Amino acid sequence: MTAPPPAHGLLTGKTAVVTAAAGTGIGSAVARRMLEEGARVLISDRHERRLEQTRAELAQLPGAEVAAVPCDVTDEDQVQRMFASATSAFGQVDVVVNNAGLGGTASILEMTDEQWHRVLDVTLNGTFRCTRAAVRLFRDQGSAGVVVNNASVVGWRAQAGQAHYAAAKAGVMALTRCAALDAAPLGVRVNAVAPSLVMHENLAKVTSEELLAELTRREAFGRSAEPWEVANVIVFLASDYSTYLTGEVVSVSNQHP
Repeated sequence: MTAPPPAHGLLTGKTAVVTAAAGTGIGSAVARRMLEEGARVLISDRHERRLEQTRAELAQLPGAEVAAVPCDVTDEDQVQRMFASATSAFGQVDVVVNNAGLGGTASILEMTDEQWHRVLDVTLNGTFRCTRAAVRLFRDQGSAGVVVNNASVVGWRAQAGQAHYAAAKAGVMALTRCAALDAAPLGVRVNAVAPSLVMHENLAKVTSEELLAELTRREAFGRSAEPWEVANVIVFLASDYSTYLTGEVVSVSNQHP
């Protein structure tokens, strides 16, 4: 497919928070698909200029209700402010998509402590902070909310130069499974997606053509996924079509782990 399928109102009446949603990647695609499916959406990102640009673009969608607030997920105060802004703007939060993550390439022989800690703090600790805040908010609202985390097939599969990123994404998977059990008595679902190769502008900037070509050759369809193809799976996990699904990591990939 070259374009997303038509919307079916899967999220009508719901409010979603999506982190790292500025730009052209998975986060902005998730926000767009959720708006198209009838949700009200608050997007966040630490890049304020790109965040406002993305908000303005999304606001052009028919009937779109979209707000934006800057947030660095490594800062607990900013995480709390993001959720407070969402409840202030829309009254209640129903879905939280933890998309914020940080990659990079470095051999374990050359990797510094700073590189390791930075990737882990954004990708794993940031997901923890936002998941904790979301589940607490759902508890206080008395509502059966949904958390969807963005993991990666690298959490299952070895790749040279990715020790920090792979460790963080494997941690996101384990966090998802355990948080799901903690949240289940509240009626809250916690799941994750694990994309493989998703082509977007930012990835092309930080990845060599040779590596992209090699990764593409591994895919069964001989191409990378479009961001909206991952977003569709996240929408499914956020919707009432998955009410008995929790603690799962769904591979959005042409490859088996």
